[in-house]
Amino acid sequence: MSVETGPAKLSDPVRAQSLVEAIVERLEAAIVSGELSPDTRISEQGLARQMGVSRGPLREAMRRLEGRKLIERTPNKGARVTALSPADLEALLVVREALEGMACRLAAEHMSDAEIAALEGLLEKHGALEDVKTGTGYYQESPDFDFHFRIIKASRNERLISILCGDLYHLLRVYRYKSSRTRGRAGQALKEHKRIVGALAARDPDAAEAAMREHLRNARTYAAAGPNTQAAEPKARRRRSR
Repeated sequence: MSVETGPAKLSDPVRAQSLVEAIVERLEAAIVSGELSPDTRISEQGLARQMGVSRGPLREAMRRLEGRKLIERTPNKGARVTALSPADLEALLVVREALEGMACRLAAEHMSDAEIAALEGLLEKHGALEDVKTGTGYYQESPDFDFHFRIIKASRNERLISILCGDLYHLLRVYRYKSSRTRGRAGQALKEHKRIVGALAARDPDAAEAAMREHLRNARTYAAAGPNTQAAEPKARRRRSR
């Protein structure tokens, strides 16, 4: 998968690695990007044919994605891409803001200078992504190319890491990417990421948590808007501009 072109397509050649892992990666990218949209019914036979793989490894890959809450099976209805109701999504994003804000606070206390420098370098790479430059999206490969993943890991709190990088991480990536594709969001998100890194570099836990929580509130606003629409300007930013 190229970091310059966004999520891989289902029909792209599968690169040499464990076949099941490659299928998992490709299906997850398709779900995150919306190529397989929420509530899409999945035909194992049709998908295997499209991807050019046999049904055995595909079935195992789908089981793994069920574990990540990206696919769900319903008796007599088969497998579908997980879909969250607006209320479920709102509840999930509120939980994410609280927990990831805390993770960022802890990261300000525990990150090494080398980790912060690496995070700054990561954002330089993000800024060079074609989708970010054109404002059409902000896709972050999982996990090492993911800004949020690195900060969560740097919290050094295993409980937080387990929740945010386990139970919530994969499902949230779907809605994070959707938010980033709203007009104007990709560039703004990159600026917000840089403010977060500035607070981390200053070793200011209060500022780091506040910057992360504002970033996630803004993302929630954009997640409610569809791609190619202009979401309302976040209230916090309007207040500051007065």
